Amino acid sequence: MKPDEFEFISRTVRQRSGLVLTEDKAYLVESRLLPVARKYGHKSVDDFVTAVHRGPEEAKLRAITEAMTTNETLFFRDTKPFDQFKRVVLPTLLDARATRKTIRIWCAACSSGQEPYSLAMILKEEGPKLAGWRFEIVATDISAEMLDRARAGVYTQFEVQRGLPIQYLMKYFKQVEDKWQLSNDIKSMVDYREFNLLSDPRGFGQFDIVFCRNVLIYFDQPTKTEVLSRLRTIMPDDGVLYL
Repeated sequence: MKPDEFEFISRTVRQRSGLVLTEDKAYLVESRLLPVARKYGHKSVDDFVTAVHRGPEEAKLRAITEAMTTNETLFFRDTKPFDQFKRVVLPTLLDARATRKTIRIWCAACSSGQEPYSLAMILKEEGPKLAGWRFEIVATDISAEMLDRARAGVYTQFEVQRGLPIQYLMKYFKQVEDKWQLSNDIKSMVDYREFNLLSDPRGFGQFDIVFCRNVLIYFDQPTKTEVLSRLRTIMPDDGVLYL
């Protein structure tokens, strides 16, 4: 890929998502954009980028941004944040919110949904303890394709083997051919919305808990500062932020 073409892709992705692409990521750009180039009838990434550069179209710019977004995720990722949510944060907030009996959770950059569904399963398991309480889980991502996957709640054998306890697999999933379908009970607990972390989140209202994990690492320092400042505006003083 020519330097000016890489610069165009890098600038486009940075402006649209906050993701910083350094020159050592040129190989990643090539590999991820090749399927996009072929989708639009181009034989090579160079041809595709040249065409987009000459006449930018929203659909193609969006496709480029989504292709470069990292969508790595898994159920109960790193375990400890979810254990802490169940054992420390949840009991503390149940105490603090006893009068209103409502807790709102936001999963930012949720990818294909494993994080919000992990939280939903924890809440489901708590059952009787949460009687009379209303929990709202809002999950957002910049990628419409990932949000469609998350809403569908269908995962491969490989995906359910990564972090998901076997008892939850048996209890909340049904095998359909070579895939696993999440139950409607769990799916209905999560509200998926398209959202760019470079935008103002105040339209969502206040959240007691925000998961914003494994996303800020892709931003430069000024962008991290902006995102965290915006998150502060939608959290109460005793809110909990997972990074």
